[in-house]
Amino acid sequence: MPGFPGFDTSEFPGNAEMAWLRANTNLRWCGYYLGPAPSHASTSWMGTRAALQAAGWGIAPVYVGQQIAGPGRHNVSASQGTIDGNDAAALMRREGFPAGSCVYLDLEDGPPFSAPRTNYVAAWVDAVAAAGLQAGVYCSHGFAEDVHALRPDARVWAFKVETAAEHPFPGVNFPDLHPAGCGYTGAFIWQLGQNCRLNLQTTPLRAPLVDLDTALTPDPGAP
Repeated sequence: MPGFPGFDTSEFPGNAEMAWLRANTNLRWCGYYLGPAPSHASTSWMGTRAALQAAGWGIAPVYVGQQIAGPGRHNVSASQGTIDGNDAAALMRREGFPAGSCVYLDLEDGPPFSAPRTNYVAAWVDAVAAAGLQAGVYCSHGFAEDVHALRPDARVWAFKVETAAEHPFPGVNFPDLHPAGCGYTGAFIWQLGQNCRLNLQTTPLRAPLVDLDTALTPDPGAP
C-alpha cells in the first residue's frame, strides 16, 4: 500500500501557490511550521490553518526545537524540553488545532541519539502529551528506532534522502512510497527528498524549493 505525498517548506508559499499545488498535483498535505519556535523564528505559516483545511489540505504541525549543532538554539536539557513542549502546545492551541492533534518536534541533527538529547526529547514528548496532544518526532532514519524505544507512543517522521544539495524535481506527480521505505518500518512519515526545486512553470512562484515527504495518512497531524 503506497503513502500519501506531501511537502514541507519553512516559509509559507502563499495562498495562490497552495491553491495551484492542490489543484494540479497529487500533493495532499503540507508541513506547518509553528512559530516563533526556538530554532525557527518565522511566523509565516501562522494563521493559515483554517484556510488550508478548508481547501482540503492535510497538515503536519512542526515545532523546530533545540538542536545539538548548527543553526538555532542549543539548550538541550530535560527542563528545556518541558518548557518547549508546553510552548508547542500553546502554539497549537493558538492556531486552533483540536485536542489529540499531532505536533512533530524537528530534530535536524543526525546520530548519535544520546544524552542530553534523549532527556530533552523525552521531556518534550511528555509535556505535549500532558497537554492533550499527540507527540511526534522528526529525525534521522539512523536513530528512528531509538526514538521509538524512548517514547513508543510518539509518531516518527524519519528523513532518509539521497542528497541534501539543491536539485531539480520535474513534473507534478510526487512520490507516494510507503514510509517504511526509509528503513524504519514503524515510520509514520518519510522525508525522501530535501531541497527539491520544483519545475512548475505555470505556478505563481514558478520554482519553489521544498522538501518532499510521504505519509501513512493524508492528514498526518490529525488525531
